[in-house]
Amino acid sequence: MKRFLQIVTLTLIALYSAHAYDLPFLNLGFTGFLDGAPPAGPGFYFQDYFMYYHAEKFADANGNSLPTSPKVDIVANLFQGLYVSNQKVFFGGKWGVDVIVPVANFSLDPGMTGLSANEFGIGDILIGPFLQWDPIMGKNGPIFMHRFEFQMLLPTGRYNRNENLNQGSNVFSIDPYWAATVFLTPKWTISWRLHYLWNDENTDVAGASTAQAGQAIHINFATEYEVIDRHLRLGINGYYLKQITDMKANGANIPNTREEVLGIGPGVLYSFSQNDHIFFNFYQELGAVNRTEGQRFILRWTHHF
Repeated sequence: MKRFLQIVTLTLIALYSAHAYDLPFLNLGFTGFLDGAPPAGPGFYFQDYFMYYHAEKFADANGNSLPTSPKVDIVANLFQGLYVSNQKVFFGGKWGVDVIVPVANFSLDPGMTGLSANEFGIGDILIGPFLQWDPIMGKNGPIFMHRFEFQMLLPTGRYNRNENLNQGSNVFSIDPYWAATVFLTPKWTISWRLHYLWNDENTDVAGASTAQAGQAIHINFATEYEVIDRHLRLGINGYYLKQITDMKANGANIPNTREEVLGIGPGVLYSFSQNDHIFFNFYQELGAVNRTEGQRFILRWTHHF
């Protein structure tokens, strides 16, 4: 059991899933409603994401709670700047780029021995060039809008091989996605953001020469309805993560280490104007395998300059 805990907590909370056993920080639930396009067209945007996460279950390969599961609390904030151009460059797609700088604080139950953490620090910076296509219009308004982004996670975050919990993963990762929104009616939409994750090797780990997190697929999904015209939307958001290859240590596969989790819950979007929007989401996680299972709260502000 001790050796198992050493492996699965190698980068226990590597910061955008912020609590995975070995996967880096991923976008699990940070985006949802109307994700297929920015709300006010081309220009500069600033977005701030505040997240609180709490878990008391560390699941094993069978989804059962480890007998020594500690309590984990994470407070994180992501600062995002992005630019959407008005220049079409590829099959009508307009180029753009976004940059995300995360910071996080980890808190562990002091009764859990053998685990330690970098309590506060900057996480891995994300850079993503993207193509945004104009909405496909119908007689009553937009019916489909979408975007493709080639996201890269840079190993810039705080990292110490002797700490179990680090803000940075100490590896380069790519996590491209396709995001889209379908308007079932002018007021009712469904949206998704589908990612594919690949991670490079970590050459600075305790207990091994190298370690490599497995590849994974993860998706955010949502459906919402506009209940107050141009102001209030209510709905349901969710995310699903499925690791599809084993993690590796010294180049060898480590069996029974693939992660999986589902999160689902209500969401609210309030629009003060076309240029300012507040999102709030709550997620209850279910069916966790080889990772924590808890509750996630996300508050997001979007501003168009």
